[in-house]
Amino acid sequence: MAFSCVAALLVVLAVTHGCEAVSLVRRDAPSDVDKLTQLIENMSASITAATQEMVDKMKALEMTGTAQAYMEDSRAKIQPLVEQVQAEATKLQEQVKPYISNIEEHIRPLTDNFNSHVKPLTDNFHEQVKPLTDMMEKLFQQEILLTKPLRNPSNTREISHF
Repeated sequence: MAFSCVAALLVVLAVTHGCEAVSLVRRDAPSDVDKLTQLIENMSASITAATQEMVDKMKALEMTGTAQAYMEDSRAKIQPLVEQVQAEATKLQEQVKPYISNIEEHIRPLTDNFNSHVKPLTDNFHEQVKPLTDMMEKLFQQEILLTKPLRNPSNTREISHF
C-alpha cells in the first residue's frame, strides 16, 4: 500500500507537472508569438522604408535626368537664336557707326565753342581767387610759426607768459 501511495503521488505529481508544463508552454507560446510578430513587423517596416527610399532616389534620378535633357534641348533650341541676335547686333553696330560719327562731328564744334567761352571765365576766376588763397596761405604759415613754441615741450616757460 505504501508503494501504491508513492506511485499515486508520483502520478499526481507527474500529471501536475505536465499540466504546469503545458500551462508554461501556453504562457511562453504567446510570448514567443509576440516576439516573432514584432520581429516580422519590424522587418516589414524596414523593407518598406528601404523600398520607399529606393523609389524616391529613382524618382530623383529620373527627375535629374529629365531636367538635364530639358536643359540640353532648350540650349540646342536657344543657341541658334543667340547666334542670330549676335549677328544682328553686329550688323546694327556697323549701320549705326556712320550716324555716331556724324553726331560726333556736329557736337565737337559745340563742345569746342563751349570750352572757348568757359575757359576765359575759369581763368578770370582763378586770377581773382589767387590773391585770396595766397593771403590765406601766408596767414596759416604765420599761425604755424606762432604755435610752434606751444608744441615744443622744452619751452614751458614761454607758455606760462601767455
